[in-house]
Amino acid sequence: MTPATSQRLWIKNPQAAFTANQLDASGGIVVADGVIAEVLAAGQQPAAPCQATFDASNHVLMPGLINTHHHFYQTLTRAWGPVANAPLFPWLQNLYPVWARLTPRDLELAATVALAELLLSGCTTAADHHYLFPGGLEDAIDIEVAAVRALGMRATLTRGSMTLGTDDGGLPPQSTVQAPEMVLADSERLVRQYHQPGADAEIQIAFAPCSPFSVTKEIMTESALLAERLDVRLHTHLAETLDEEDFCRERFGLRTVDYLDSVGWLTDRTWLGHGIHFSDDEIRRLGAAGTAVAHCPTSNMRLASGTARVLELEAAGVPVGLGVDGSASNDASNMILEARQALYLQRLRYGADVPVERALGWATRGSAAVLGRPELGQLAPGMQADLALFRLDDLRFSGSHDPIAALLLCAADRADRVMVGGQWRVVDGQIPGLDISGLIAEHSAAARRLIAG
Repeated sequence: MTPATSQRLWIKNPQAAFTANQLDASGGIVVADGVIAEVLAAGQQPAAPCQATFDASNHVLMPGLINTHHHFYQTLTRAWGPVANAPLFPWLQNLYPVWARLTPRDLELAATVALAELLLSGCTTAADHHYLFPGGLEDAIDIEVAAVRALGMRATLTRGSMTLGTDDGGLPPQSTVQAPEMVLADSERLVRQYHQPGADAEIQIAFAPCSPFSVTKEIMTESALLAERLDVRLHTHLAETLDEEDFCRERFGLRTVDYLDSVGWLTDRTWLGHGIHFSDDEIRRLGAAGTAVAHCPTSNMRLASGTARVLELEAAGVPVGLGVDGSASNDASNMILEARQALYLQRLRYGADVPVERALGWATRGSAAVLGRPELGQLAPGMQADLALFRLDDLRFSGSHDPIAALLLCAADRADRVMVGGQWRVVDGQIPGLDISGLIAEHSAAARRLIAG
């Protein structure tokens, strides 16, 4: 990440500000050395001189959005006809052979597209769950590290794995399965090479065996032990569908949370993708353990998987954030639209009084907690200067009155400005230095080749 300038920048008098806490930022914020130095109420002046100002009077200011669950490579298989109307298991069984043909350049293009799309939607930090390592793609996480750095974002990149193939009763084809010792050795290498533990970390590494139906209990247990030794986080899919629950009962003789507990994963080191089908007691146990959930509303609706019980999870003490999930089940990488979907899906479950601000909180402060990044997701002194600014001058916003509510209710889909660590990464709705049209052309050609085989 480019070193943050030492000059003080006053982002001044926004049209509105969402801080994800109780602070009043109607006068703006001051950024210095890559962090938020001051939060100003209306009429307040900075405590020390600022060398630069940015007039935010036409912008809604908020913390950068944080995506807690994605599969970057899936941008190559969006809206593919044979799985457009399929639930999870048939969807996976049709796509696994296609994904097994991924090349290093395919992944580089796919990750760049996913990250650019996220960044343009106001997202500053993304977690990716990459579990596909066919022959020739052994350096997949290294490729993703380079893509994140090129765009100046932050990421938690998870070294996923699949160790239970069709020959042994799993779902993925054998060509996508790796030996456990290879998975563990590469996991440790990636932590040693890339993981940054500090508050200003650009890259963090976590371990992420894919799902109960694609990995063995042994790799789950060994991953948990290695994560504890190296002090990194754990991630997996869990309780996404009833089919998965049935699989756990049949193969392990356990429900999903019992299975999680049996392999040493029921801890505050763990966050779970989806987390839909939990009983009341399981929700209580997750909360007591501090295990987090990445809510993925669009994917859950697209695959008809179910609706996460987000308000009950939070009431039990479960940290909850948002994830766009893979771009073959969303089929987009847009965090501000994901917050809108979360708002509407949770209102459908709990009622129309679920506040807009609560959904924005899931996408910011909540997601930061899920990834173990308390220095992100809020506008407050000492927090990292990761920001998103949206304009409300499109036709869709005409006649709107509450700027914060308008972001979700009127379907904001693109940020005008995005800052990461004190550096502007989106300016006037564009990513400086990125040839979007060229990227689309090459990425689209790669997608066609991948499907054609």
